[in-house]
Amino acid sequence: MKRHLCLLGDANSVHLRRWAQEMLARGWRVSVVTARPQPMDDVEQRVLAPVLRQTDWLWRAGAARRHVQDLAPDIVHAHYVTSYGTLAARCGRHPLVMTAWGSDLLVTPRQSALLRWLTGWTLRHADLVTGDSQDLVEAIDAYGPRRPAVRIHWGADTARFHPVPWAAKPGFGIASLRAWDDNYRIQVIVAALGRLLQAAPEAPAHLHLLGGGPSEAELRAQVRTLGLQDQVTFHGRVGDAEMQAVLARCKVSVSVPLSDATSVAMLESMACGLPVLASDLPANREWLGDNDGLWVPVAGGDDDAAAALAVALQALWQDDGRALRLGERNLARIRQDGRREAQMDAVSMLYKRLLLEAGRESRKAGRTADRGGH
Repeated sequence: MKRHLCLLGDANSVHLRRWAQEMLARGWRVSVVTARPQPMDDVEQRVLAPVLRQTDWLWRAGAARRHVQDLAPDIVHAHYVTSYGTLAARCGRHPLVMTAWGSDLLVTPRQSALLRWLTGWTLRHADLVTGDSQDLVEAIDAYGPRRPAVRIHWGADTARFHPVPWAAKPGFGIASLRAWDDNYRIQVIVAALGRLLQAAPEAPAHLHLLGGGPSEAELRAQVRTLGLQDQVTFHGRVGDAEMQAVLARCKVSVSVPLSDATSVAMLESMACGLPVLASDLPANREWLGDNDGLWVPVAGGDDDAAAALAVALQALWQDDGRALRLGERNLARIRQDGRREAQMDAVSMLYKRLLLEAGRESRKAGRTADRGGH
């Protein structure tokens, strides 16, 4: 009989859907409790009432508990500590795993003392917590969880995301795979493209914006204002196949968020043999090394970031060999440490280890009760 894994998380997130599919492929039965549903093959979903503001999570705990009790899974895994993690902690079901996604540990708890307290309370209810970068693991451990956090990341599907010959790439394609919201600063990328073309009008640059999000109207207006309609394509949210097709046409990928842990989009770009121009954040330095010094600052505002990014883009456009060398270095790193298959194998083994530990504890408790009865 298959072991049953219940995920708590946003079903409309590609990352949660990938996690579910990876566990199905490893023989787990998978269910999802979610406030943001989206159909998934072979996965039973239990849907919570919509969450419109942060405080709504407090009112979803009862429904989440009832769904989890009814599903009766062998193991529960909550994705995103300061929302679904808090719900899972109140469900009282073990073994309980939580995965921090980045902003839930690096940004949200800093907003108030109450949120810091709630984050610590939530984490201490988990039997295991995972994070996908060293700074995220350190942030988890600072709250004193039951055991040290384990570093696990989503990884890149190297069967899907792979390099194509550099000579087959026309012009100077620039890929942006991040969501169109404030944290990811897509407006900085558009502004940098404008600066690049102002400094070098002959550059055959074309920006491909994937991801989609709430800032679309503002971004389209910015593109029109800068006269970049012919140099920018808005792809929006796309599947893996179209993403690979876009990356195959590009010579550089850009990711400049204000806050981030390990970015799956960055790993996928690296798996395609692309150089990545990224924010100067600890998680990015873990993967990109010195990146030839081509960093985009987080402090200083959008103008400084756009200026630095424009300089970096021009450097790679003018030196194809440098871009190719950085891309090859990134590809080698993914082949060594970034394969999704290896990471998800490790997750499945962690689940099984937790169930074995729980079984031993249950048997130990049973023997203790028997001795007490005599």
